[in-house]
Amino acid sequence: MKIAILPGDGIGTEIVAEAVKVLNTLDLKFEMETALIGGAAYEAHGHPLPEATLKLAREADAILFGAVGDWKYDKLERSLRPEQAILGLRRNLGLFANFRPAICYEQLVGASSLKPELVAGLDILIIRELTGDVYFGQPRGRRIATDGHFPGAEEAFDTMRYSRPEIERIAHVAFQAARKRSKHVTSVDKANVLETFQFWKEVVTEVGKEYPDVTLDHMYVDNAAMQLVRAPKKFDVIVTGNLFGDILSDEASMLTGSIGMLPSASLNAGSQGLYEPSHGSAPDIAGKGIANPLATILSAAMMLRFSLNQEAAAQRIEAAVQKVLAQGLRTADIFSEGTTRVSTQEMGAAVVRALS
Repeated sequence: MKIAILPGDGIGTEIVAEAVKVLNTLDLKFEMETALIGGAAYEAHGHPLPEATLKLAREADAILFGAVGDWKYDKLERSLRPEQAILGLRRNLGLFANFRPAICYEQLVGASSLKPELVAGLDILIIRELTGDVYFGQPRGRRIATDGHFPGAEEAFDTMRYSRPEIERIAHVAFQAARKRSKHVTSVDKANVLETFQFWKEVVTEVGKEYPDVTLDHMYVDNAAMQLVRAPKKFDVIVTGNLFGDILSDEASMLTGSIGMLPSASLNAGSQGLYEPSHGSAPDIAGKGIANPLATILSAAMMLRFSLNQEAAAQRIEAAVQKVLAQGLRTADIFSEGTTRVSTQEMGAAVVRALS
């Protein structure tokens, strides 16, 4: 089982280190190789996704990813910014299906920004299409003023687009996932305004006919954003496009108590996947030892389940995380009165002990 370890920038190095410790506690044989990516790779090689890193990712059975980005790179041309590394991996590896479970653990009901009765028992799966939409649509760019009046670009544009095969394959993923859950899919779109999502709605509806045992409903994205904070437990599986999924999954993370609790998996048509926490690199707290490693540790559990065929090990990690939370251990983002505040490293060590 070959795993590419790509810590990245900011807190990425800290949280991935704890997940690796957890994996090494298991009685399994892994071949792990670490490589630079993002800003760290740009500093060393002049590009956020060097060819050697991409080669390692292609050859791996799975990728454990931290986070990329730092404000100091904001003035670089777009193709060299750290965030282009993750987009490049998605494009080159065909990672089109992003799974973002939002689960509110019993021990963290009080940490949610919503009333306990709204989030107790919450278990939502957001499936985000990952290789289309405005993030990859062409054409895109800036138009430069020609009269000399404006010092730079006069306007900028990105193109939202989806093809039928792209929508069909993510819809099948959503319906198949729903069959293993509560058999309910909510497709989120903006079909009342955008031609792209009128098409999306039509195609998802067509695919839904192949799954008569699964209930399908449609919801505009603005209403979905509202319903996620009004009655989140009405959802089971949410399937949506790249842009809307990016936003809604971060909103859903706060229902669980912290974005530091939200793992994710990005899968291609095979079993290969990239596993990462849903949060970013958080350069403002990097090096302080206060980041929550649990989303990354839970992402490692998803990696064991989806790419490495180690369901029992995945369940062991998830049980260990719940045990640690039941012990009252909390990093800064989920700390509350009556619990014990611990560092990134202490939280990782606690999970390791819970596995022993």
